Amino acid sequence: MRFLHTADWHLGQLFHEYERTYEHEQFLKWLLETLKSEKIDVLLHSGDIFDHSNPSAASVKMFYSFLSNVIKTCPDIQIVVIAGNHDSAARLETPKPLLESSNIHIVGLIERDNNGAIDYDKMIVPLKDSNGAISVLCLAIPFLRLGDYPSVPGAKSPYTEGVTAFYREFYERAEQIKVEGQSVIAMGHLHALNADLTDLDEETERAIMGGVEGIAPNAFHDNIKYVALGHIHKAQAIGGRESVRYSGSPIPLSFSEHNYQHQVVVFDIINDNLQDLRAIDVPVSIPLQRIPEFHKPLESVLEELRAMPVYEGEPHLAPYLLVRVLLSGPEPALRHKIDKALEGKNARFLKIDTKQAGGTDKEENDDLLMGIEKLKELSPMELFLRTYKKSNYTEDPNELVKLLNEVLLELSVNH
Repeated sequence: MRFLHTADWHLGQLFHEYERTYEHEQFLKWLLETLKSEKIDVLLHSGDIFDHSNPSAASVKMFYSFLSNVIKTCPDIQIVVIAGNHDSAARLETPKPLLESSNIHIVGLIERDNNGAIDYDKMIVPLKDSNGAISVLCLAIPFLRLGDYPSVPGAKSPYTEGVTAFYREFYERAEQIKVEGQSVIAMGHLHALNADLTDLDEETERAIMGGVEGIAPNAFHDNIKYVALGHIHKAQAIGGRESVRYSGSPIPLSFSEHNYQHQVVVFDIINDNLQDLRAIDVPVSIPLQRIPEFHKPLESVLEELRAMPVYEGEPHLAPYLLVRVLLSGPEPALRHKIDKALEGKNARFLKIDTKQAGGTDKEENDDLLMGIEKLKELSPMELFLRTYKKSNYTEDPNELVKLLNEVLLELSVNH
């Protein structure tokens, strides 16, 4: 069986004031062709389909239109989707009974039986080979919120130990029901320990850590053939295990993803063996442009901007522009000077990234005069991190981040 792993689409995302519809449409068109050309049997989506828990009608239509087109183009394909921390688990599961008739399985909620025990069986998705026999059991585990995972008595870290216990118990249940020759794979939406995160000095990670601590790779049993992870936007293997991977986001979601190679992951499972694991690069439909590549004094930057060629293509296809400036002191007219240098260039100028000579980076764009609409785009964690940095100019306070994460988790359960 051949699998394709993707995650973190964030449909409906606003990139500053610009929406990303065109880029997502181009990615989904490319993905549909890839599913067909690669003869994919199973599509795995590891969460964060949408950028908001209450997505727009246009974003919802885009997602379900894609599913419809996949079924028409690849009628035998099986699709497994889990909810991420940006998704509404209940909303995502609403059409579940209808979709399962088309071999589309969506898991958002952690269900329990009458005794309050986690009902692992409802999250085990049987995947069939071309002969109709169950060849793989997929442990489809969505983003785990407080109360979703087991309580471990005396745990020093209730979240990490609880999530680790969840994966252990889930695998043990799969071992009980699987028969000889069947393989086990798993899905998850979480922050793995030592994962390479987006650079918080350039753009606060959009997929803020939903857990209090990172989950160690040994949480995933060695006999699980592949672990398809979502939540971190940089594609990477975890803990030196090539079979435990983030596929990463398919489009750059912040300027700190400027140099990322966006991709999907394809692999085969044949006779209970993982084979031919490889990444397929996703074409970039609208590039991110940084001028200059490294911070320079303002006059040098203005010269480079004036020398930019005029963009003559369609306005919605123009590159996103980040301007980087090295400052030696206050520059109250900074935005005005850059706007003047860009007159007639038809550039989509998004933000200014400043660095004080001999100091640390800090953002000097719209956040200085952040209005109500800008605030609405930020999560509580993003707002905290930005405010802290502007006040202290130091690294993020780990203990305060952990405490705020606990509060946000508690609110997500009780809301």
